[in-house]
Amino acid sequence: MPATPLFSQLPSYRETQQLASALQPGSVSAMLASDPQRASDFTLAAAGLQLDYSKQLVDRKALQALLTLAAETGMSSAIAGLLNGERVNNTEDRPALHTLLRASSADGLADKFAEVTAARETMRQWSERLHDGRHSGFSGLPITDVVNIGIGGSDLGPRLVNEALRPYHGNVSCHYVANVDPADLQDTLLDLDPASTLFIVCSKSFRTEETLTNSLAARQWMKNAGARDEDLDKHFLAVTSNLEAAADFGISPGNCLPMWDWVGGRYSVWSAVGLSCAIAIGWDNFQAFLDGAAAMDEHFGTAPLASNMPVIMGLLEVWYVNFFGAGNHVVLPYDNSLQKLPDFLQQLTMESNGKRVSRDGQALDYRTGPVLWGSAGTMGQHSFHQLLHQGTELCPADFVLPLTTHTGMTEQHRRLVANCLAQSRTMMVGRSLDQARESLVSRGMESRQAEALAPHLAMPGNRPNSVITMAALTPATLGALIALYEHRTFVSGVLWGINSFDQWGVELGKEIGVQILGLLSGEESDAAMDSATRRLIDEWLAAQ
Repeated sequence: MPATPLFSQLPSYRETQQLASALQPGSVSAMLASDPQRASDFTLAAAGLQLDYSKQLVDRKALQALLTLAAETGMSSAIAGLLNGERVNNTEDRPALHTLLRASSADGLADKFAEVTAARETMRQWSERLHDGRHSGFSGLPITDVVNIGIGGSDLGPRLVNEALRPYHGNVSCHYVANVDPADLQDTLLDLDPASTLFIVCSKSFRTEETLTNSLAARQWMKNAGARDEDLDKHFLAVTSNLEAAADFGISPGNCLPMWDWVGGRYSVWSAVGLSCAIAIGWDNFQAFLDGAAAMDEHFGTAPLASNMPVIMGLLEVWYVNFFGAGNHVVLPYDNSLQKLPDFLQQLTMESNGKRVSRDGQALDYRTGPVLWGSAGTMGQHSFHQLLHQGTELCPADFVLPLTTHTGMTEQHRRLVANCLAQSRTMMVGRSLDQARESLVSRGMESRQAEALAPHLAMPGNRPNSVITMAALTPATLGALIALYEHRTFVSGVLWGINSFDQWGVELGKEIGVQILGLLSGEESDAAMDSATRRLIDEWLAAQ
């Protein structure tokens, strides 16, 4: 069977390259000025979100070429395959069914949907029981604090959702521990009372080193406070597929919720992994979170490619990575509640698309998966925005902007919005050498000095960016936003011809970590190790 053509071998690839080369010296400002319909035509709406990509360095002809490339990769069929439960994760021979976790019907997957429905019901019961103060600890005190212990997808998604939806919180406070560094757990537990604290251990295997280490320490903390073995079920839940290991730890099967192999960790916040969020915000709000994501799924599965929000975002990512040489992408949420969004998206996009071979194992001759980074506005304006405006790196940007605030502080929010829109516009328009010179002269500077200083004030502009807006940051719009980026990541992966749902690159580090832990613990002495690593091991041993 012949290998699938690589992205660079598609019929329209060379034409798209030529269009990109022709546009590189172009002006987005000029495009907007000459095309009165551009701002409206290059704006899409779906699931409570709006995407304005009119400031991207792409014209209608280039956009059509990108859509042709998408068609040549079989994008519509790939989307249908994902949503219909085909085995899109080919290296592990299984589907990627995160969309089923927020679906309202089986859509041909009755058995798995029955499992999802049962898990949702268990989540609802625990959420309401804890949210209403009906669950007590070993001393009879109601649970007031929940600590989620996980790492990667079992931490980043719930942490983001919990923080983003703080205005919807009830009486139970949720905390998150991920780092095996003992300071993470210690700092979290410092102000908590063991008698009113419940832990959720999120680990598919119940053997993830960081999670298990932190969970054992949490169990000891609980015992030191007077809890007996038979009390552990009052203070521990598990989200896992290894009931036997959970039972050995002291968590009964009735306190375990499922984690399925057809959902990757970075796509799992919609599952029982999101239990801490459901407890914090209440079940009705968590259901609205699921519904917002389902609305984006519906749009993704039915909208034509040309008006499909995740498709357009994926095409733009590939446009800059493969035709402009951009090796990164910056996400700038202008809402402090979304400050963890870039951290979450780092794992989502870089673990999904950080690949160097195609789905059938061919070495790629083009870039994939850019580095994703960012922080909440306006802090970045006083640190890395200098690079965005005047640096030599091309950094395509997404601005994320809720149009209203939960705080009631409208004047501060007005200033925040002004900063966001100003940064987006400044990235586009820049400042020419003449404009810089005139600005200096208008400030009273002598013309010769202004001439010398002007290059330092000039900014090239044409820095591509999109603005994603929503009326307000709610459970529904947050669900839609996360689903939007999930699907954008898949679209990019389809274009690059890679499997976005495996992560074999993390395995070797884990294996070597076990070897080194054995050496640090004195359990192994003859493991093959390079001289540099061996010296560092000896240095650590000597410091103990």
